[in-house]
Amino acid sequence: MTEKKEKTTIVLFSGDMDKAIAAFIIANGAAAYDHDVTIFFTFWGLNTMRRDEVVKVKKGFLEKAFGWMMPRGAKKLGLSNMNFMGMGPKMIKHVMKKHNALTLPQLIELAQEQGVKLVACTMTMDLLGLQQEELIPGMEYAGVAGYLGDAVDAKVNLFI
Repeated sequence: MTEKKEKTTIVLFSGDMDKAIAAFIIANGAAAYDHDVTIFFTFWGLNTMRRDEVVKVKKGFLEKAFGWMMPRGAKKLGLSNMNFMGMGPKMIKHVMKKHNALTLPQLIELAQEQGVKLVACTMTMDLLGLQQEELIPGMEYAGVAGYLGDAVDAKVNLFI
């Protein structure tokens, strides 16, 4: 009989860079310990997974407005504290580089390489007017029932 893998799930609700970095550090650590890991991106956390470039998709006025107001991808997220009109993220990125820490885009890539399941909340995508083409490749799409299916057997469930 084979031993079942431990499971870890993370709900990334926040669109703050420092919180997204924390979520991916935990996810990558759990994956390195051979856990099955799921990150469920909802509301502002979905901005972490937006493509950097503009993707031409048909949208209504309100959906376009949300798209203009939200940060486009992991490189554009602000900090939860000490954002200082965009200077905070630049300072954090400088300190991370100085200490040879992985950037958020590198942490995302590592998570994908380790098989972390990256799931976009379809209800939130509908509410914010986001379409699959606007998110990075490798995403899965599900509603809350899909997340709960992963979370029910997990020993670690985090909300960030």
